[in-house]
Amino acid sequence: MAEGRQSIHGQWSSRWVFVLAATGSAVGLGNIWKFPYITGENGGGAFVIVYLLCIALIGVPIMMAEILIGRRGRQSPINTMRTLAVESGRSAHWQLLGWSGVLAGFLILSFYSVIAGWAMSYVARSGSGVFVGLGAEQIDEIFSAFLADPTSLFFWHTLFMLMTMFVVARGVRSGLEQAVRFLMPSLFILLLLLVGYAMSTDAFVTGLEFLFTPDFSKITGNGVLVAMGHAFFTLSLGMGAIMIYGSYLPQSASIAGTTFTIAIADTVVALLAGMAIFPIVFSNGLEPGSGPGLIFQTLPVAFGQMPAGAVFGTLFFILLVFAAWSSAISLIEPAVTWLVENHGMKRLTACLVSGFTTWLLGVGTVFSFNIWSDATLFGKTFFDLLDYLTANIMLPLGGLFIALFAAWIMKRDAVRDELGFKQSVGFRIWYPLVRYVTPVAVVIVFLNAIGAIDLG
Repeated sequence: MAEGRQSIHGQWSSRWVFVLAATGSAVGLGNIWKFPYITGENGGGAFVIVYLLCIALIGVPIMMAEILIGRRGRQSPINTMRTLAVESGRSAHWQLLGWSGVLAGFLILSFYSVIAGWAMSYVARSGSGVFVGLGAEQIDEIFSAFLADPTSLFFWHTLFMLMTMFVVARGVRSGLEQAVRFLMPSLFILLLLLVGYAMSTDAFVTGLEFLFTPDFSKITGNGVLVAMGHAFFTLSLGMGAIMIYGSYLPQSASIAGTTFTIAIADTVVALLAGMAIFPIVFSNGLEPGSGPGLIFQTLPVAFGQMPAGAVFGTLFFILLVFAAWSSAISLIEPAVTWLVENHGMKRLTACLVSGFTTWLLGVGTVFSFNIWSDATLFGKTFFDLLDYLTANIMLPLGGLFIALFAAWIMKRDAVRDELGFKQSVGFRIWYPLVRYVTPVAVVIVFLNAIGAIDLG
């Protein structure tokens, strides 16, 4: 029976630690690097509203489903899906969903590590005052020269992967838990310091208006797709991370309560990041929709011109590294647990194998910014292809099938038992959402993504 299952990898010491860990998985580069620039590209406030709706109607129900599946299976995502499918009298081929999640996390970490390496490099640059007094053209030259140097990108990518595997190799209690206990409070403190600085600028109100005043004429079908893809990306859905973290969750913890706490914390961080970044952007006459370079090209201009800019710039990039680190450890954990369970590896060996493989694939992202920059597939570089494939296809499809598995494959009593709803009201709200509303929404937006329908 499910009640008798125990994870061989350990268990979180408390519900609060799980909230920290899952929030750490959710709060990453997606919140601080990606959310501000995609908000800028898609018109500001209207995009934020669509994003919040995606979190509420799609993200939260699927996160609850993924956590309950993980806790009931108490194994790696691959083995959990096979075990629960057989328990429900269905085909063991459902383990392919677990494989998809592990692969998605693996692919994301391979390029995520490279971007995190950029942030680590910028900690050193900002701390040494490199950006002080420089204009946009000079900083663009620094960034372009950095991307054109595979040796530098290779070094920082390697260092970040070593940091990640150091934590994961130490296990659940000594590694993952200790890391998030330090990283998450530090991340929130750093972010609040930056918001405090943004409040002192003359464009703080302008930044708030851009972030929270909706103009729905700027929302397109592609913008809806980006919002949904980012909801999956930022909540770490469909990539095995939340499922494996759920497998370490104590049986007494409320899945609904922890999910809402995680979703709220993740959303607050994304909005705080926007509140910190956009006032600095506007006060310096910069462009909020400047794409992925917003953090690494646009903000250093501001940090280089403002009082104590070297200090606040360094704090910002440390924040970015911490956010990336807390997410990265969750992305590799599903692959490590599978190697331990299925191949009898020691945890250290499993970390070395999975870490090296991820690092090796990340070299492709390193090269996509320089020696492979002209090599494209479907008009996309290696990095762009991985980013699009994971965020807009693999994660939404993974989330769709997680919802279908929880609502249509697992027995209703088993789902209700795992969620622990004492009253039926909560279950009557969540079950139709995850059974009908969420899958339909994902399918509609996904069909628009592949061009089968046109949302405008």
